[in-house]
Amino acid sequence: MEKTSYSEKIAQKALEMGAIRLSPQKPFCWASGYYMPIYNDNRTLLGDWEARKMIASAFGEILSSIGFDPDNIAGTSTAGIPHATTLSDMLHKPLTYIRSSGKDHGLKNQIEGLGRAKGYDGKKVLLIEDLISTGMSSIKAVKAIQEADGLVPYCLAIFTYGTEEGKKAFGDLDPVCTPLTILDYDYVISIAEKTGYITSEEKEILKDWSSSPFTWGEKHGWKKEER
Repeated sequence: MEKTSYSEKIAQKALEMGAIRLSPQKPFCWASGYYMPIYNDNRTLLGDWEARKMIASAFGEILSSIGFDPDNIAGTSTAGIPHATTLSDMLHKPLTYIRSSGKDHGLKNQIEGLGRAKGYDGKKVLLIEDLISTGMSSIKAVKAIQEADGLVPYCLAIFTYGTEEGKKAFGDLDPVCTPLTILDYDYVISIAEKTGYITSEEKEILKDWSSSPFTWGEKHGWKKEER
């Protein structure tokens, strides 16, 4: 879909604050042991109230463009909660958040904010995530909402790497939940080149990563570390 009127400013802010880091010459070693030329930590954006406001406004634009008016805003735990909170306050909507699994004590809730109802009673829910990578954490949250009798046709996120794994994970969902993001990998590297964060040569190296993320490191001399 088309980028929001806030996308470029959010991309610039993410690069300036280090929420998105691009380093094709000295890549980052991810938890998987693979070397990657990008690292994303959207929690960095929480320290800037203007960034939080822009993110919520961008989500609002996306909702307007797709014509979706949710009954409830649900954030993934923990990274999606702050942005779901800002958006729900802006839209005057109820807020819930989804744990990765149910608590092992007390009421053993996986979804917080439902009160005594313990379910969504067929209401429309919007899931807010900060990042879509392989999509696994988002898919778990979607299924938890569906199991709690919620209708969740959309998942909005700040950023996506655009991996084939992520696309397949959402593509396999039934009922369908469509992921939509403010920023994506190709857009961010185009803004990075435009602002002088990277050179045109570095942009080509970064584009090469998106075509094959898990072979990129070794191809460029960075062998996977066994963990």
